[in-house]
Amino acid sequence: MPLWKEHDLQVEALIPDVRAGRYHLAMLRGSAAGTLKLQDSDLSIWPDAEPDAALYLHRLAVRRHFAGRGVSVALLTYAADVARAAGRRYLRLDCDAARVRLVELYLSAGFRHHSDHMAGAYRVARFEKALS
Repeated sequence: MPLWKEHDLQVEALIPDVRAGRYHLAMLRGSAAGTLKLQDSDLSIWPDAEPDAALYLHRLAVRRHFAGRGVSVALLTYAADVARAAGRRYLRLDCDAARVRLVELYLSAGFRHHSDHMAGAYRVARFEKALS
């Protein structure tokens, strides 16, 4: 199942976030294994969130060649460390509520289901991990 629209992944669409340092790259044996995007807010999915309480994770992706090698968990752990170092109380993320494998991944990585939210026609499951 496609996760993103093709135009969202065009170089021109990514450049502002790359230049702002929002994308983080995981390397494994000298190759790019995965990536994620961290941002300070996410008003479209978390409009009710307290400002500066969390970092918001988006676009977690692992290259197929590295699937099943713990890259996703390593990236989630890294993101939690970045959020903690930034003084945030939570790391938050969301996914299509129907994506059972993603939901299971997030729960197994220590996130709790916060709530569901309607984003247009999609029901997204919102997750957060408390950072102490």
